[in-house]
Amino acid sequence: MSIDLLTSIFILSLLSISVLIHYSKRFGLVDVPNDRSMHKKITPRGAGIAFVLSVLFTIIILDFSHFKTYYYIYFAIAIVFSVGVWDDITSITPKIKFIFIFFAVLLLYMNDFALSSLGVYFGFKLVLPAWFVLPFTFFAIAGFTNALNLMDGLDGLAATVSLVMFIAFFAVGLQYNDELLMILSSAFIGTLLAFLVFNWHPAKIFMGDSGSLTLGIVVSILAVQATHYIAPAAVLFMVALPLLDTFIVMTRRFQRHKSLFQADKNHLHHFLFNVKGDTRYTVMILGSMQVVFSIIGYQMGKENELLSLILFCILFYLYLNLFDQRLKRRTGYDISQNKK
Repeated sequence: MSIDLLTSIFILSLLSISVLIHYSKRFGLVDVPNDRSMHKKITPRGAGIAFVLSVLFTIIILDFSHFKTYYYIYFAIAIVFSVGVWDDITSITPKIKFIFIFFAVLLLYMNDFALSSLGVYFGFKLVLPAWFVLPFTFFAIAGFTNALNLMDGLDGLAATVSLVMFIAFFAVGLQYNDELLMILSSAFIGTLLAFLVFNWHPAKIFMGDSGSLTLGIVVSILAVQATHYIAPAAVLFMVALPLLDTFIVMTRRFQRHKSLFQADKNHLHHFLFNVKGDTRYTVMILGSMQVVFSIIGYQMGKENELLSLILFCILFYLYLNLFDQRLKRRTGYDISQNKK
């Protein structure tokens, strides 16, 4: 991607987000705090409308040949973006969101863009049956899109974690000279840097579902594309934090016999925020974790895929036990009671 294109996206995103903040109340794009909110005052939302349109508009105008080559990718992104905008304007059910995501995945599948292999294990390539490719791809993309959406709980968190993942995929694209990986990831690097100017704590605006759902589908698309060059198990590390967060929350709800889709405050950012009560600290720690995971995934790209998968499972086990809301800090403990 040229510096001119990246700079244009950054500047246009800054301007469009500024305008959206000014007119947010007129369009009903405001977030009113509730019992699950981490913020305490009414805040503009829907910044995704501004920064996603900035990316799409700039690419179409300045690099139409790229857009024409990968039109189905951008149409799939637009489908998910549209349902995110709908949800920002008037809340809709998760079922409707999944329907839109399914049609986006179907469009990708019809253009031979799907997960058809899970890698090589014990010398054998694990190829999915043809009938299973579409449902598995939908499960993977919809699952991750929802996972990233759930991480949008603190000022700057979803944008910071996404920024790290985009940088990792740009590195893969640069190494293997993949146009889609380089252009799509760098475009969102530029727009997220602009968004973070307004979203860093204390946030002047939230990205809304128009932002988080779109980021989720874009990262998913980049992850699928990256499997052409590096092991699928290694890609798991590049998108590790949202996956671990969702896996842990779902496991906790299952253990407590609660609905897997019932909203709660058991996410990783809730746990860390409760420890210190500092939003910026929490975001920096989680962002740093994703940096480490991305580096591991990048370095293990061509290593034994079974080893990568085993390491990811160990990572899940460790996080499941470390980030447990049931752990209580002991108070009033007298060490002298332990003396013999």
